Amino acid sequence: MIFPVLKNSQAWALSLIVLLLLNAGCAARRTPPPAANPVATPTPAAAVVPTTPATPGTTVLFDGKTLKGWESSDFAGRGTVTIENGVIKLGLGHMTGITLTNTNELPRMNYEISLDAMRTDGSDFFCGLTFPVGNEPCSLIVGGWGGGTVGLSSVDGEDASQNETTSYMNFTNGKWFHIRVRVEPGKIQAWIDEDRVVNLDTTDKRFSIRLEVEPSVPLGIATWNTAAALKNIQLKKL
Repeated sequence: MIFPVLKNSQAWALSLIVLLLLNAGCAARRTPPPAANPVATPTPAAAVVPTTPATPGTTVLFDGKTLKGWESSDFAGRGTVTIENGVIKLGLGHMTGITLTNTNELPRMNYEISLDAMRTDGSDFFCGLTFPVGNEPCSLIVGGWGGGTVGLSSVDGEDASQNETTSYMNFTNGKWFHIRVRVEPGKIQAWIDEDRVVNLDTTDKRFSIRLEVEPSVPLGIATWNTAAALKNIQLKKL
């Protein structure tokens, strides 16, 4: 077969057509560029510690968001009090705590107070729960005197470390413990998780608190050289 001889102008035009066809094929195979406004992957929000729903007849004393109804206890050398992810954080200090300010309807007898508490740093009491017993104050100490002592302070002038309510438990830092105190005529009971740690006949007993804990009266929660976290603070009238 005889091919015709192309003139220079014809050869140039044919080469241009071939080049354009090759470029079109390569462009079709290219990966399309990313969208001008790509959708960003959302950053997960910080986990909020769930709050236990209140049972009928129970008043929630901490709303999980603010210190409404509370104030930072006026302890010398106190740490900071903050709220993070639904939890009250008691910072490390000599003593740090919160005291109830809305006390108009605070019962003095026939009631139960409960909360969840966790030691986050330190090795002493992470929950010194001060509460009224009639017209007298008393404190349940959880994890005092070196980290493991539990008891009421004070009973007939004797501290939680040396009266008939004294007991010992192992409290691991970073673990939540459910604490519950019930005050009735003639009896004070307290539980930590499922263990009853106090079952005291209060007949003819005198109750008081150590002088250092006075800023917690009438109802407060404090720590000693220890950082802690608190949640689910509730009060139930019996």
